[in-house]
Amino acid sequence: MNKRIENFAKLAVEFGVNVQKGEDVLITSPVENPDLARLITKAAYEKGARNVAIDWRDDAITRLTYEYQDQETLNEVADWKIAKMDYQIAQKKSNRISIHAEDPDLLNGLDSEKISEAIRENSKKTKKFVKYTMNDIVSWLVISVPTKKWAKKVFPNLSEKEAYDKLWETILDVSRVSESWEETKANWTNHINTLNEKADFLNSHQFDKVHYKAGNGTDLWVKLPKNHIWMSAGSKNAKGDVFIPNMPTEEVFTSPQYDGVDGRLVASKPLVYNGVVIDGFEFAFKDGQVISFSAQKGEDTLKKMLASDEGSKYLGEIALVPYDSPISNSNILFYNTLFDENASCHFALGKAYPTTVEGASDLSDKEVRSCGLNDSLIHEDFMVGTSDLTITAYKDDKEFKIFEKGNWAF
Repeated sequence: MNKRIENFAKLAVEFGVNVQKGEDVLITSPVENPDLARLITKAAYEKGARNVAIDWRDDAITRLTYEYQDQETLNEVADWKIAKMDYQIAQKKSNRISIHAEDPDLLNGLDSEKISEAIRENSKKTKKFVKYTMNDIVSWLVISVPTKKWAKKVFPNLSEKEAYDKLWETILDVSRVSESWEETKANWTNHINTLNEKADFLNSHQFDKVHYKAGNGTDLWVKLPKNHIWMSAGSKNAKGDVFIPNMPTEEVFTSPQYDGVDGRLVASKPLVYNGVVIDGFEFAFKDGQVISFSAQKGEDTLKKMLASDEGSKYLGEIALVPYDSPISNSNILFYNTLFDENASCHFALGKAYPTTVEGASDLSDKEVRSCGLNDSLIHEDFMVGTSDLTITAYKDDKEFKIFEKGNWAF
């Protein structure tokens, strides 16, 4: 497995953020499993990076912080933190690699209102830096490594070591990483080409709207903005360098018309938000806005998420993922959005990617709504794909089936 992990690190640098000579790299990594961050650092320097910085994260410290700090302190963002972000992101335009591996039950039992307020206030104070990734100004990537608690959540019937090893193996499998670097490169080149073909077809038609229908009760109409762009695995940063924001990735995505969503939408997998699992949830939309919702588990957390700001009740992303995909076929519930969203068609509540409408990347947050895009402090993906999902697209009232029985129909 060691050779595969080395190739995974190399993949993150060369295909993921596509580091160029003289550029900076900023890595966020769990302290529990530092090996991948170290390998990525080595690969980045070998590719010609000027400087590689690492922000370590510790789940235990995160929980203690939310448990013991008072609200005022939690809501603060220190001047030195803003200065650091300004230097690394705004000035140096660092390639950003987030190694995400949070315990899905991390914040269970804590004051959800206290946590929600802290996250909301911190998001307000750091929002100006979000555009660097949401607008693809810099290259960015989200990947994962296993941690003990996450692995046991995914594989509860295995021993801690067996679960950890199994999760590592699964991450590498669904990320198309092999023992051979040449084979790994070929896997990703072919995969990117396939997703690009789907996106190119959808873009050539400029559909007006899509209709989602599934046996679980989903019956949703979604209008698409004028001059919308379907995007696939690869994106381009401000310098024109191609990068891949997610590994693994199976999606082709765009943004909905923020006020053009109507009907019922039922989630097909749990969502982990702020360290709390939300499950068995659904929404009713009218004129783009959530007008009612329910959840069998985590409803209070879902309510707080929807109250984050005005835009949190509107959709910001529509993503197409075939039911017959490597992550879906693994029959594993990861309790990690990076993986679960790539096993299933999904939507996101909150902020839209300005890159999904022609010319919107140059607009301010307030101006993007003139292009039909939503703005918010949050962007939270949730899964809706099922084995019987049908998605029908319309152009000038003519129908075209784009998904049938959960998979691509063209």
